[in-house]
Amino acid sequence: MNQLKGACIIGQSGGPTSVINASAYGCIKTALENENITKVYGALNGIKGVLNDNLIDMSKEDASELALMLQTPSSALGSCRYKIKSPDVDDTDYKCILEIFKKYDVRYFFYNGGNDSMDTCNKISKFMLKNGYECRVMGIPKTIDNDLTGTDHCPGYGSAAKYIATSLMEIYHDARVYDTGMITVVEIMGRNAGWLTAAAALASYKGNGPDLIYIPEVNFDIESFIAKVKAIYAKNGKCIIAVSEGIKDKDGKYISEYGADLAQTKDSFGHAQLGGLASFLANYVKEQTGAKVRGIELSLLQRCAAHCASKADIEESFASGKAAVENATAGITDKMVGFERSYVDGKYVCNIKLFDLTIVANTEKKIPAEWLNETKDGLNDKFIEYALPLIQGEPDMIKEDGLPKFVKLKKVKA
Repeated sequence: MNQLKGACIIGQSGGPTSVINASAYGCIKTALENENITKVYGALNGIKGVLNDNLIDMSKEDASELALMLQTPSSALGSCRYKIKSPDVDDTDYKCILEIFKKYDVRYFFYNGGNDSMDTCNKISKFMLKNGYECRVMGIPKTIDNDLTGTDHCPGYGSAAKYIATSLMEIYHDARVYDTGMITVVEIMGRNAGWLTAAAALASYKGNGPDLIYIPEVNFDIESFIAKVKAIYAKNGKCIIAVSEGIKDKDGKYISEYGADLAQTKDSFGHAQLGGLASFLANYVKEQTGAKVRGIELSLLQRCAAHCASKADIEESFASGKAAVENATAGITDKMVGFERSYVDGKYVCNIKLFDLTIVANTEKKIPAEWLNETKDGLNDKFIEYALPLIQGEPDMIKEDGLPKFVKLKKVKA
């Protein structure tokens, strides 16, 4: 084994999840216990923390406080949405990162994030290699969107899916309390991939879910949609629809843009700011049917619902952070820690598998067409079989005065 001694930095990036801190804790705890890692630094607000020399010393935190990261949602180290340019275009950021790495003798870099974060990992790894600086770089995945290529699923998805399915089951019961008719439109996150919205099918599997599910993988036809809603409402006096925020028409236009032109608002990665779909569709359905219609946007609640987290998700997320450190100190670099499923005696088992960052960066995994029902407005048993193991188990949540106890880091500057 190539023994490489030096400090490590861990950073978190992109949108929060219920379990991104469990991954970070797996990484931090394992790094603090590893003899080849001399110092463990946390980068505040992701790669910007590295660029701005804004690092904290993780060894100064109390062990019992750090352990609360297992049950704390969002990013304890802070996040960012900062896209570093290709080094061929502008290598200023990379030179700065290299100087920080040299200053603190950083030989291990762990980055906890989604598609764009894996791209950042990839670029940094290649730049260090090109400049002859030995530093092992590992990506630790997170995304509720579940759209990272290669890995069976992503840390964060199971908990978000559990919250969505639970919420839809609760909405189902609420929508049936009166003897008057009602149509409910529930907007769920997901720009290009429908994994989150598909989780609503778990509620339907239990008999308390939506009548119709629309995901971005299928072109949305508003006339066909309204015809189905009218038919279901006429028959049952109730109708629940789960829609992904990213559904588009056959010309590629977001349905949310029908109501308001959101194409002008972009984030730092050039992604259009979505939202307002439930409101638009609810108003449209009301005009077309005259029924009582409610539009619900789950919004941020679906990505930070630690109280409804999946224990399987927490444990797998911790394992991904732990595996990143173990593999890096064993001599491996330029990989993302991912998952591969197997079944032992009919029971689901999650195994660690490493993926090349080049393959993972900036490619999106979509829902397989064969997992859709025949009418493409719902999911079949193949999806249920895939998703059910990911939402199992309840979090062992420590509470104070009936409320969850979340981590409070001292954040002692390096």
